[in-house]
Amino acid sequence: MDSASSKSSTMTPSRERAWALLTEHTQNLNLLKHALGVEAAMRAYARTFEADEELWGVVGLLHDLDYEKHPSLEEHPFVGAEILRENGYSEEVVQAVLGHADHTGVARETQMAKALYAVDELVGFVVAVALVRPSRSITDLPIKSVTKKFKDKAFCRAIDRDHLRAGAEQLGVEMRDHVVTVAGALAGIAAELELA
Repeated sequence: MDSASSKSSTMTPSRERAWALLTEHTQNLNLLKHALGVEAAMRAYARTFEADEELWGVVGLLHDLDYEKHPSLEEHPFVGAEILRENGYSEEVVQAVLGHADHTGVARETQMAKALYAVDELVGFVVAVALVRPSRSITDLPIKSVTKKFKDKAFCRAIDRDHLRAGAEQLGVEMRDHVVTVAGALAGIAAELELA
């Protein structure tokens, strides 16, 4: 491998390139907002762990790029992994995307992969809590509101609380702190999420 190709394979992928790839495969506004939310949460954790914020953000942005067209367990995120490989993304990125879904059987071996698993479902949960509040705003969302809804099994029934707990545990953070980090990251992009 020559030095030019070696250098390109280790470079952090750009956010602009990732956004272009995401929007090529995803037009659904809610899925795009979810991607933005996961990106923001991943960036927050990259700062916490003093990791590559651009790389972690790109992983968050692209984790569901195949979901709109390939939502079945047989296809998602396997199709997305192949799209990422075809577009030159590293195996570290591909493995993190594959590891965000339990049904793939792919182990989460890096802190980035563990963070993606931990934030993905929680982003959706926190957004859902904000949407049922009278203000429909995430900027003034009390953490107590999230933890209260967490205990309400009828609320967001599709989101597995054990998954949320396992994600925080694998990442090595307390659940309350995890909620604070994710909610804070989402509040930082409230306007983009239309939750200001």
